[in-house]
Amino acid sequence: MSENTPQRPDGLNESTGAPRVQVEPTPVKPDEVSQTTAMPNAGAHAAQEPSTEKISRTVVKTRTKRLPVFLSALGGLAVGAVLVIALVMTGALDINRDGGSVSANTPAGTQTIQIDAEDTTLAEAVSAKALPSVVSIETEVQDTSSMMSGGSSSSGSIGSGVILDSDGNILTNYHVVQNATSIVVTLNDGSSYEAEIVGSDESSDLAVIRLVNADPNALTPIEIGDSDELTVGSWVMAIGSPFGNEQSVSTGIVSALYRSTAMQSTTGTTIYANMIQTDAAINPGNSGGALVNDNGELVGINSIIESYSGSSSGVGFAIPVNYAKNIADQIIAGQTPVHSYLGVSLTTVNALNARQNNLSVDYGAYINEVTEGGPAAEAGMQAGDIVIAANGDEITSADGLIIALRGYDVGEKVTLTVMRGSEQMDLEVTLGSDEALQEQQDSSTDQNGQGSNSMSEEQLRELLNELLGQGGR
Repeated sequence: MSENTPQRPDGLNESTGAPRVQVEPTPVKPDEVSQTTAMPNAGAHAAQEPSTEKISRTVVKTRTKRLPVFLSALGGLAVGAVLVIALVMTGALDINRDGGSVSANTPAGTQTIQIDAEDTTLAEAVSAKALPSVVSIETEVQDTSSMMSGGSSSSGSIGSGVILDSDGNILTNYHVVQNATSIVVTLNDGSSYEAEIVGSDESSDLAVIRLVNADPNALTPIEIGDSDELTVGSWVMAIGSPFGNEQSVSTGIVSALYRSTAMQSTTGTTIYANMIQTDAAINPGNSGGALVNDNGELVGINSIIESYSGSSSGVGFAIPVNYAKNIADQIIAGQTPVHSYLGVSLTTVNALNARQNNLSVDYGAYINEVTEGGPAAEAGMQAGDIVIAANGDEITSADGLIIALRGYDVGEKVTLTVMRGSEQMDLEVTLGSDEALQEQQDSSTDQNGQGSNSMSEEQLRELLNELLGQGGR
């Protein structure tokens, strides 16, 4: 994935030939399909469904003469038997009866193919173990757009989640439950519960919800794996509710590791760092569901897709469980999820602004401002510096630096290579925490009357009227 800013799915009528990287959209609930043709973007935003055309084909069955067919088949079997006997007698084919091994003599040598009967039941075994730990999530979002006319309406969407513990804590994507006014969770056994949001981390696209009055004995927490142990080619299974089809599985492999991107929204930037790429089918409704390994252990949270059509094209991405579980543990403990913090404001350097400003390089992250007392300032960084590498890995843009730093923990040391004028230097930075910055942003948001879920419908209508200059009356 490139470091170009991808777009969220806002329609399927684009004329460009490049595939779109997008938050995996979440389908509307079945009973609402007739009311709208728009697909909410993973529980919050809408993506236009492509039009479909029903094509009818007539299949004509013709009769065949059975006797000639029977004689032809019999003749074929006889010829095949003669060939097999000849191969065995000449030693060209050695049938070994030691548990399913087959050896064939070839000019290049002897090749042994081991056939393990247990491999044929791998998907069944993993499904049986992991399915009870994956849930379907239905959300309802209050539509405030009709409040201007004094009315109100709501929309719904479907996503997935993973049971973390017997207390009913469920890990999912933030975009699945974003702005939700009500949440209903359906378990593998068909039972359903109301759920409430425990906390979320929008910048990581992760959230934790908790079942209300759930029976602990009815819950099957998932077994947590180690996403650091994954390798390219590892077998994986994606579990979720694609298009609302609950408890669906798809299998594939790990196609690549350490894929990263940043996605912009009206409320901020979401950083997807070190993602797991897989060709296991991920479709609308899979968001927040499980990516498990061949032991049925959770290794990722399915989150985004890259596609021309907006549906699976064999290029899906999951948040590594080692990162996701760390964020979830902070949320469950009542803490504010924290991320690595540098303390600078950035601009991407490109060929155009490099020429206009006579910069020494035409790529990297340009430092506009350094926060006083922050990690960057303590490391000696200055406004005007251009970061071109982090621990030896090339940085080509501002987003690239943000994504790279998200892969490190608070308190870790990172060597940043910077250009100061025409001089190149290495500066060691001890990354700080963005907790204070988040609290400041939340305080500012609350003072502006935005982002609060506690506002009543009447209060919101008064606020809208005030913004329109009607004095709240």
